[in-house]
Amino acid sequence: MMLRDKVAVITGGASGIGRATVLRFLEEGAKVVIADFNAEVGAATMESIRELGFGESCRFVRTDVSREDDICRAITETLSAFGRLDCFFSNAGIPGALGPLEEVEVADWDATMAVLLRGPFLGLKYAARQFRQQQSGGVILSTASTSGFVGGSGPRAYSIAKAGVIHMTRVAAVDLARYRIRVNSIAPGPILTEISGKDLEKEGLRLDKAQPWPDHGEPSDIASAAAFLASDQARFITGHTLAVDGGCLADSGMEQRLQRGETWGTVVGMHHGTTGQKSPLRRLKPTDEG
Repeated sequence: MMLRDKVAVITGGASGIGRATVLRFLEEGAKVVIADFNAEVGAATMESIRELGFGESCRFVRTDVSREDDICRAITETLSAFGRLDCFFSNAGIPGALGPLEEVEVADWDATMAVLLRGPFLGLKYAARQFRQQQSGGVILSTASTSGFVGGSGPRAYSIAKAGVIHMTRVAAVDLARYRIRVNSIAPGPILTEISGKDLEKEGLRLDKAQPWPDHGEPSDIASAAAFLASDQARFITGHTLAVDGGCLADSGMEQRLQRGETWGTVVGMHHGTTGQKSPLRRLKPTDEG
């Protein structure tokens, strides 16, 4: 129960890594507000949480993390429900704009950055203000990615945004340390979630080859890292990005083993992930590639 009586907001908490983290935080004694764009999936997640007996400790707030008013509302409703805030985890994400940078539409670039970089910025901004007002310190977490460290790994716009999250973590940690506000991020490697594909069994077998560790990552692996970083056990850790990747960053052969690099370079469009929005995608023709 290392998060007993802590109160956390987890964006993107209705599915995938976010959902696993919500459940882990609840099991560790926290009260949690799920801030997610997909209300339908959010309702199903809340039903599951009630069945597990955590209904009194959890709330759902439909949230577009790219909108300042929505982030403020999520924090306000957290305070109304539970009286305080101890941790804000900016986890919501989408694959976003796909394709070579010269093929990416400006509107898709802006939409990608709005979710993946503006979203964590807004979460950090308003969580830090609340922590300073409480005068009790606090924890700010963000989901980065191993692709934020390595060029050519993952969708191009996504990788650039995640590199921004990693550096924002360092900058904010320096600024906020004097207030006992810890700022860290988690960089998952290949993790099997709903967004991985329709055939999860097949995708899981493929991801088993993605890293030196002999099997693929699960959402619970990220949830465990988040619970530790949110806890008092990590009180002297700030400004750090923790790679939870089965050794991916230690091994330069990941993309070759995944055989995915060519896909990221030839599929163009906007991937909205698990938001419930349609994702218009197309494959580049050989003539388009020059």
